[in-house]
Amino acid sequence: MNRKQAVIIVALLVLIVCAGVLATRVQSPLYVSDTDLVNSNNTNSSTSDNSTNKTSGKQDYFAEARLTRDKTSQESVSSLKEIMDDKNQTAENKQNAEQESVAIVTEQQNEMKVENMLKGKGYKEALCTINNDKVNVVVRVDNEKLSDQQQREIKDVILSVTQIRNIEIQAPVH
Repeated sequence: MNRKQAVIIVALLVLIVCAGVLATRVQSPLYVSDTDLVNSNNTNSSTSDNSTNKTSGKQDYFAEARLTRDKTSQESVSSLKEIMDDKNQTAENKQNAEQESVAIVTEQQNEMKVENMLKGKGYKEALCTINNDKVNVVVRVDNEKLSDQQQREIKDVILSVTQIRNIEIQAPVH
């Protein structure tokens, strides 16, 4: 594979990830909170406002964490692309940058796959981050603690997608 082909492949992978991120965001609006919906419906019940604010805060956490994760990944890919395009870099540095870029894009794709699969299994919200050899997952569930069966189910999903065994699962308490 020559340099042009590698750059094209990396660019296509980045575009695929961006398309996936955009598709996910279009399907679930990030900036419309439950409090906005409640206020637009003129609901003045203090009980529903309190529970809505709690829910909204959790949704904001997941949305903000995704945005931060995606921004960090895109910045990393961008800086690696600069290294690949720099004519003053050695071939070895360019190749290392290309491999790191492909690894980041693959991690992004796997994170989205895990999140979508967990949502498909009935979890209300899921956030997955992959850092080299460790997977961190935060899921939102109705009950306060994940059962052993739920933890096994989450681990099975992660293993099927990433093949990584170092897994940390968290479920925020209501």
